[in-house]
Amino acid sequence: MRKNHIIRPTARTARIRRNLTGYLFVGPALLFFAVFVLLPVGLAAYLGFTNYDILTRSDWIGLDNYWRLLQDEIFHTTLANIVSYVVLYVPLMIFLSFCAAILLNTRLFGARAFRTIYYLPGLTSAVAASTVWLWLLNPEYGLVNQILSYFGIVGPAWLSHSRTAMVSIVMVTLWSGVGGNIVMYLAGLQNIPESLYESASLDGAGPIRSAWYITFPMLAPTTFFISMMLLIGSFQLFDQAYVLTKGGPANSTLTPVYLIYNNGFAELNMGYASAQAVGLFFLILLFTLVSRRFNREVTVV
Repeated sequence: MRKNHIIRPTARTARIRRNLTGYLFVGPALLFFAVFVLLPVGLAAYLGFTNYDILTRSDWIGLDNYWRLLQDEIFHTTLANIVSYVVLYVPLMIFLSFCAAILLNTRLFGARAFRTIYYLPGLTSAVAASTVWLWLLNPEYGLVNQILSYFGIVGPAWLSHSRTAMVSIVMVTLWSGVGGNIVMYLAGLQNIPESLYESASLDGAGPIRSAWYITFPMLAPTTFFISMMLLIGSFQLFDQAYVLTKGGPANSTLTPVYLIYNNGFAELNMGYASAQAVGLFFLILLFTLVSRRFNREVTVV
């Protein structure tokens, strides 16, 4: 009786099939990334060397847009605005999210419910949330000033004064972004071994010393990652400034991305806007590289 021989695939054939299956799964995502990310980035880099205005033919002008960018006082103003925003936003975000994560990491009644409540603003559209805050911060009938009036405090014109406009934007971004950072801090706290705290307790260390010598050092990588992401995200601030203040008053809340938007879509100066976008990209890239270098030095120490 003749036996049927089963042809088994060789190891090379099996590896090729496995790799092909992986490429089929990854292929759509890579195609999407190439078409909607790499291609626009390449076009923006090219348009930065032209005077493209969408309506007429573009001409190659070399580095003229970049020389103009170096002398653009409004662009320098936007960078100064971002620095003031970072000085207020990043420390407050780290402090609030860390303290909230410490409280929510306990086994107190309702802690899980509050985890959900704090995260809900992050699920809201930035434009929709800013629109609601536009009403809350209204100087005449806004809820914030009405609450302050109950305590005998005359609320300011939050979005109409240069001293409080940026503070208002910081408040809105804190409200919408604190939930995500709380989640990251909670993940870091729950990865700290309980044995460390038990050993510290046996050595006579109290809660404050345990937090200083265990919690803070163990959360240093998480804190550095959050701070770096917050700083990078600060350079991309747009939605809140667009909805709440339109960059005003007197350009006090004008951001680099908002300026790029105005030049590209309001004034149709797409060539110069592309140069601004490329310049902003290299600023963020430079900061990221410096941050990575600093992170390595901190880790080694």
